Amino acid sequence: MFTSRALIATVLSVILLMSHVPSSDAASRKKPDVLPGIEVLEKKGFPGLKGKNVGLVTNPSGVDRNLRSTIDILFNAPEVNLVALFGPEHGVRGDVQAGGKVSDNVDEATGLPVYSLYGATRKPAREMLEGIDIMVYDIQDVGARSYTFISTLGLVMEACAEAGIEVMVLDRPNPLGGNKIEGSYVEDGFFSFVSQYRIPYVYGLTVGELALMLNGEGLNRGQLGDREQPAVCKLTVIPMEGWRRSMTYGDTGLPWVLPSPNIPWSSSPMNYCAAGICGELYGFLNIGIGYTLPFQVFAEEWIDAVRLKEYLDSMRLPGVSFRTIWFKPTSGRSAGRRLQGVQYFFTDYDAARITEVQFRVMEAIAALYPDKKPFEVADGIGLFDKVCGSSKIREMFSATYRFSSIEAFWRKDEDAFRKLSSRYHLYR
Repeated sequence: MFTSRALIATVLSVILLMSHVPSSDAASRKKPDVLPGIEVLEKKGFPGLKGKNVGLVTNPSGVDRNLRSTIDILFNAPEVNLVALFGPEHGVRGDVQAGGKVSDNVDEATGLPVYSLYGATRKPAREMLEGIDIMVYDIQDVGARSYTFISTLGLVMEACAEAGIEVMVLDRPNPLGGNKIEGSYVEDGFFSFVSQYRIPYVYGLTVGELALMLNGEGLNRGQLGDREQPAVCKLTVIPMEGWRRSMTYGDTGLPWVLPSPNIPWSSSPMNYCAAGICGELYGFLNIGIGYTLPFQVFAEEWIDAVRLKEYLDSMRLPGVSFRTIWFKPTSGRSAGRRLQGVQYFFTDYDAARITEVQFRVMEAIAALYPDKKPFEVADGIGLFDKVCGSSKIREMFSATYRFSSIEAFWRKDEDAFRKLSSRYHLYR
């Protein structure tokens, strides 16, 4: 039986323990309120849009904290005349799978024309812009160079500059935070829709800051990178309120609306950067596409999960941990087949080099399975080079299949870009 003194001590111990393990409700209450650009614009009474014909580039991720669509907010705003919608990859309503054709149509909810910017037309044609005074852009970005929404942004800015149309970017958080910068610049000959700008793979800017940098540095090269004098548009950025560079998306208190089908959670952009480049090597490894863990695993039928985990653990990657996993994808190339491999976790995100996880896995696979070296068994090498922004990554890596062969090259531009991009920071 407890004495009263022992009982008091026990109660105090429980209270102290609970104070160090906040409930999810308590944790969420401590999250700061971040206002995305659309809410700041609305709060200020839609400056810059009143009395104008407005075009809007958006998708389902364009919402406020209460999940109201930017389409609906602008369509119902007094003295704002929303006249046309423009859909990037996956479409205005997000109903098109990756790589699928986005077609011109009419939006059922508003009756507005919807123009496709993914397919035969990626840069708005002059006739699409007729009657528009200002083009608004509001899409949640993922912070990776190969994610095509920022390429769409640049082409919209270019087309509007040529047509004398203003551009307004409604800013949103970079889900990777504003301090993470990784990867080398795109080299001449490798500019494409998945590597449109001379920036690192992870660039540490919000979409508004990136737009300012495209204008300020003349980085908007166009889809094929063949413009000698990049067009500069009249640009306004509506900044967020409450966002800081140290924040990842989970720190913002904002709801996450998937910007594309395989980015379902606010942590998915981190996973996209850690596995998406490897995923361009079709037939090499399953990275969770077609299963419930997109970009979170590396697996195949011929892998020994325990051996792979042991090898990766021996690398002692900062901020990254692995566990074994067995699963059957429900769709895609590996549908119905029992795969095994590893799932990875960021245990210290600040310390982790997120893009390098996939290269370390490729190194481990080459060491454990010499007959399965990625560039010898996979298709999609051309797209791999485009996403990397250079063929040198593949060429140097395949000479030894060790990350050390590309480490200096992959990291060489980061410090210079950090200095350059800081000129365009809107947030601390």
